[in-house]
Amino acid sequence: MTTSPPAAGVGTARADTARVDTDRALAQVFDTVRANIDAFGIRYPDDTTRDNRYPLRPAVAGFAEGENRGWTTSFWPGMQWIAYEHTGDAVYRDAALAHAADFGRRVREERDLDTHDLGFLYTLSCVAPWRLLGDEDARASALAAADHLMARYLPSAGIIQAWGDLADPAQRGRTIIDSLMNMPLLTWAAEQTGDSRYSDVVARHTAELRRHILRPDGSTFHTFYWDAETGEPLRGATEQGAFDDSCWARGQAWGIYGFAMNHRATGDASLLDASRTCAEYFLAHLPADDVPFWDLVYGDDADAPRDSSSGAIAVCGLYELAEVDAEGAERWRAAANRILASLIARYTPARAEDADTVLLHSVYDLPKNVGVDEGTLWGDYFYLEALARATRPGWRPVW
Repeated sequence: MTTSPPAAGVGTARADTARVDTDRALAQVFDTVRANIDAFGIRYPDDTTRDNRYPLRPAVAGFAEGENRGWTTSFWPGMQWIAYEHTGDAVYRDAALAHAADFGRRVREERDLDTHDLGFLYTLSCVAPWRLLGDEDARASALAAADHLMARYLPSAGIIQAWGDLADPAQRGRTIIDSLMNMPLLTWAAEQTGDSRYSDVVARHTAELRRHILRPDGSTFHTFYWDAETGEPLRGATEQGAFDDSCWARGQAWGIYGFAMNHRATGDASLLDASRTCAEYFLAHLPADDVPFWDLVYGDDADAPRDSSSGAIAVCGLYELAEVDAEGAERWRAAANRILASLIARYTPARAEDADTVLLHSVYDLPKNVGVDEGTLWGDYFYLEALARATRPGWRPVW
C-alpha cells in the first residue's frame, strides 16, 4: 500500500508559519523588555506580577524597595542579555551592565548570599557579560559567587545545601531539584580557573540527586534530606508541590533541563538517562493543550491552575536534551515545539502593552498562595530563552 505525498509546499508553509509565530513572539518580548527597562531602571521587579503588572521588589529589613535580594533578580538582566545578543541594541547591553555592577556589589558586601541559587543569580547576571563582552569585573564577581556556593558543599553527603544558614537544623542537609540549574556556575569556574574542585562537586552533587531525588517511576521529589554528619540519605519531601509523593511540575522541568545540562558538563551517561526519564514522565502527564498543571498529579478534568513557567523551562530542557541525545533528538525537539506553540497561542498577552510579563498563568508557590495565576520572572526568562533557541538553531544560552 502506498500513500500520496503531501501537496507541494505544505510542509514548508507549516514551517514558515511556525517561524513567523516565533519571530513575532520574540519581537513582542523584546518590546516588553525595553518598556520594563524604562519603567524599572536599575531597580528590580518582584518575583511575580499582580494582575499581570510587576510591582517593585518590596522593602524588607536591610533592603530598600527595589533592591537586589532574593533568588530571582538575575532573570531580569538575563533577559536583557538575550535581547542584546539577538538585536545588538545598546539599550539592553547598558541596562544589563548596570545590573552586573550591582551584582558585583551584592557579592562583595555579602548581602543575601545564603542560598544555592547563587548559580542562577551570577550565571545570568555576570557570566553573561564575561562571555559576551569579556567584562573582567563581571568575571571576578561570578568567581566570588562560585566560591560562596562551594562553601555550601557538605562532603559527607556529597551535596550542596539549598537554603539558609549552614548551621540551621531545619535546613541542614537539604537540597532541592532546582539545584541542578545552579551547577553551571561551578562548571564555568572550573573552566576559568583550571581548579577541579569545582567540577568534582558538580559531579558528586548531580550524581546524588540522580540517585535520590529521581524516583523509580520517573517522577521527582522537590526536596531531599541527608544526614549532614554521616551523609546518610534520609527522605524526600516537597515544599511547593501538592503532596510529598506527588510530582511538582516545575521540579520535573528542572530535572529535564538540569540533568541534560550537567550531562553535557560531566559526560556522565547516567545523567543523560535521568533527563530522558524526567522528560518521558513530564510528557506523559501533560493535559490536552501541552501546558502542565502546577503539579503533575492533576489531569485534564482537574480544577487546578496551570503553570506556564514549568512549560517554558521544559521547552528549554527538551531543546537541550535534543542536543545531547542524538537518538531521541527528533522526538524531544518536536515535543518542545508543541509546548512552545501552545505557550505562544494561549499563554501570552495579546499585545506587549497589555502586561509587564511576557508569559501569563504561572504559579510560584500554590501551597502558600504566592504568585498563583500570575507572571513570574523565571517564566518570562525561560520563555524568552525558548524562543531564542527556536528562532536561532545552534544558539547557546549562557549556562
